[in-house]
This record gives sequence, C-alpha cells and structure tokens, in this order.
Amino acid sequence: MRWSDGFQCPKCGHDKHYLLSTRNLYECTGCHYQASVTVGTVMEKTHLDLETWFWGIYLVGNDKRGTSATLLSKELGISYKAAWLMLHKIRKAMGERDSKYMLAGVVELDDAFFGAPDEGGKRGRGTNKTKVVAGVSLDSKGRPLNIKMQVVDSIDNKTVVDFAQSNIKAGSTISSDAYRAYCQLGKEGYIHEAKVFDHKNDSDHLKWLHVIISNAKAFILGTFHGLDGKHLQQYLDEFCYRFNRRYFKGEMLNRIVNTCLTSHKITYTELMA
Repeated sequence: MRWSDGFQCPKCGHDKHYLLSTRNLYECTGCHYQASVTVGTVMEKTHLDLETWFWGIYLVGNDKRGTSATLLSKELGISYKAAWLMLHKIRKAMGERDSKYMLAGVVELDDAFFGAPDEGGKRGRGTNKTKVVAGVSLDSKGRPLNIKMQVVDSIDNKTVVDFAQSNIKAGSTISSDAYRAYCQLGKEGYIHEAKVFDHKNDSDHLKWLHVIISNAKAFILGTFHGLDGKHLQQYLDEFCYRFNRRYFKGEMLNRIVNTCLTSHKITYTELMA
C-alpha cells in the first residue's frame, strides 16, 4: 500500500533500490537514501511490530462503538500507554483524512456542549462545558451524508464563519437556528436559512444533526466513560471518520491502514503538552 506501483525513493523519486534485510530498510540506488515503509506514517519509529499495529487497526475499525485503550491493551498484550498512544495516532490520521473533504449542498449547522459542567456552572451557550460546532450535509431526500465536528473556545461570529469556511463549500445552503453568531454566514458566500427554534413545534428542524450529536455523546460516554476537553477533538475525529464511512464496513481495515500511511506521526510528549 505504501508503494503500490513499486519502490519510489522519498528523497529523490528514484525507483531502483536494494534491500538491507538485516535492518528492514530499502536503499535507493540513485541517492543512497535508506527508506523504511513506516517513515512518514503514524507508525514511524514505533516500538511495536507491524502485526500488532494491524491487529490494533482491525479492532478499531471492526467495532462501531470504538475501542478503549484499556481493552486494546488487553487484546494486544501491550501496555496501557502503548495502546493509548496507538489509538491517538490512529485518531490523528482519521482527522487529517477527513480534513481533506468539505461539506456541500444543504448543511445543517449548530453548536453543542460536551462533558459535565463545573458545580454551579451556567447552562446553555454560557456553559463551561467544552463547546463544539457541528455540521452535517444532507442528500436530496434530506438524509445525512457526512459530518464535521470541531472543538472551539466560544460560539461567536468569527468562530462560526471560520468553521464554515474551513469545512463547508462556498455557495452551500446552511440551515441553523436564529442565534446571532450564525447571522454573518449569509454575507460570506453561503445561502443562510435561520429559524427560531421551538423544541415543541419544530422537531424536524436540524433533526439529523441533533440525532448525530446525541450519538456522538453516547459514543464518548459509553466507550470512554466521559472525557475532559483536552483530547475531545481526537475522539470526535474518530466518531466523524467512522460515521462518514458507515457504508464501507467491510473496507475499514484497508481504509484505516491507508489513512495511517498518509499521516505523520505524533509523539506521546506532543499529546501530553
């Protein structure tokens, strides 16, 4: 999968090589650069063998509820820290892969709040829970296609516009509630349809987005038993990646492996910073 058309030197592009079997490296006959199949992937400099990685990826892709580091540690016979790091590397790759695509057409857009508030904290948009902006694109029959979720510091005009410009194609129709933070969208190249939300009489307004947000909360609470805001984005990336490929269940192993090949590594130190 790394070199599907044969070896190609990452440094000079040359296609001739010889194998250094004792070190599992490929040396380019042109510039003599020594390449590994894992360099430039999330597996670069890993201390785990690739068979363990493939089993880990299989387990992640095979369970729609997600896999916790505790379970992965037991299944693979590795330390909790190694399992935790593997999962975060995979989630990083998932997020980077989905960042290459944009929502388009009709898009439902809203904000949500994850986690438990501090004791005595405010409710609604003034809450101290972790704030998330979410959007889902719909097909011609009003059914969900793809989802995007992003952790943000606040729900204001700039945040909403930045999310839209990064994740929604210009010219799309965005459906939202009438909160003031969304009012700028109509001036930024989108068709904006805002509606004052009435929970009793407007059960169909933003219906699919609210269902998917509820599913995301259940995914995080059920498998990971709640999270703080520090790593929430990575877990949302996993949820979105899985949702966006829900019709490709038999292909998840190959898809995630390929995703891991196109994402650069992240270290434990970087994750804990």
